[in-house]
Amino acid sequence: MNTIRKLSLALGLGLSLAAACLASPFDMAKLHEMDDAIQKAIGEKRLPGAVVWVEHGANVYWTAYGKRSLVPTVETMTRDTIFDAASLTKVLAATPAIMLLVQRGKVNLDAPVCAYIPEFSGGGKEKITVRQLLTHTSGLPPDVNTKSKWRGTETALRMAAGVKLESAPGARFRYSDINFFTLGEIVARVSGLPLNKFCAREIYRPLKMKDTGFLPSKFKIRRVAPTEMADGVMLRGVVHDPTARFMGGVAGHAGLFTTAPDMARFARMMLNMGQLDGVRLFTPETVKLMTSVQTPPGMEDRRGLGWDIDSSLSSPRGRRFPLGSYGHTGFTGNAFWIDPFSKTFFIFLSNRVHPDGKGNVPGLYRAVGTLAAEAVTDFNFDSVPGALPPLPQRGERPAARPGRD
Repeated sequence: MNTIRKLSLALGLGLSLAAACLASPFDMAKLHEMDDAIQKAIGEKRLPGAVVWVEHGANVYWTAYGKRSLVPTVETMTRDTIFDAASLTKVLAATPAIMLLVQRGKVNLDAPVCAYIPEFSGGGKEKITVRQLLTHTSGLPPDVNTKSKWRGTETALRMAAGVKLESAPGARFRYSDINFFTLGEIVARVSGLPLNKFCAREIYRPLKMKDTGFLPSKFKIRRVAPTEMADGVMLRGVVHDPTARFMGGVAGHAGLFTTAPDMARFARMMLNMGQLDGVRLFTPETVKLMTSVQTPPGMEDRRGLGWDIDSSLSSPRGRRFPLGSYGHTGFTGNAFWIDPFSKTFFIFLSNRVHPDGKGNVPGLYRAVGTLAAEAVTDFNFDSVPGALPPLPQRGERPAARPGRD
């Protein structure tokens, strides 16, 4: 990115010319190395294209790569492409929605889920708390059955209420989409609004996230990156995740569509301890609660409320961002990582499942995360006061599961 392009982008983001000129620069060699890694992955057909946003202070690197669509037509990727967020829905919709209700005293993190959804009980499920849903320590299996088609949120909840626990609540970390579509239903029942309408009113409109939401309108479809074939139709503007699709496209675990600029606004709000451009969404205490370790002491996988901190799914942290930074991934090819110590974040959005579901990008998440940190020239990642200590050596972590992440 040349100087003119950097200045134009900075000015476009609302920074003054003086601020743009005085901003300490990125190490552009590292960002070009990132470009090369992504282009190499595209050449290897691990993904058709991507959009990357790296931000540190007044410095922004925002670039599109490759193609948005290969089938049925070829389209060039653009920086304003709208992506199926997949499991980023968990941290951009369900988590902030439930935490707003916690902040307002409407939901108690340590209350049993059945206090809000009475039918969610039996077989030990009456002991599961809201906090355990948020930390994936509920004991619930990864998902409900999607081998046969079904329809509706009520059906999903009935199926969830009927599953058998895989472990006692609070005993171990087990990533589960059931946890988060259940949280979405708690939001709906407590607030009186479906999750999509609650998030639009309480989160996206206040933060001016103009392209973020569920069920994209027909006016935005042309900017949506297609994903994969389902029932003979290329999904475009329809959620890729089958459980969310069977639920009607609105769920707490998947279904959100978003852009890099909108996610950047959300990240800035988080780094600014709950406020952005004069709008306060969360108190600093709520942000700290969400992004600090909430899993039980001694548990190998360390999670916040919704957010990943140090687990088998933490590849976007790369090799440089400190323990205590946080983020999440999404099955369709997305990664999001925020470092409150260096005030840096990166967004990686792709449709790696397009056109045939064979793309593969977890290794790319790690490379992009590492290079994003290495591009920051005015912070010492070797010594970070306040960072979490590493857990005792426990051997090689298991690889992230190939299912929905």
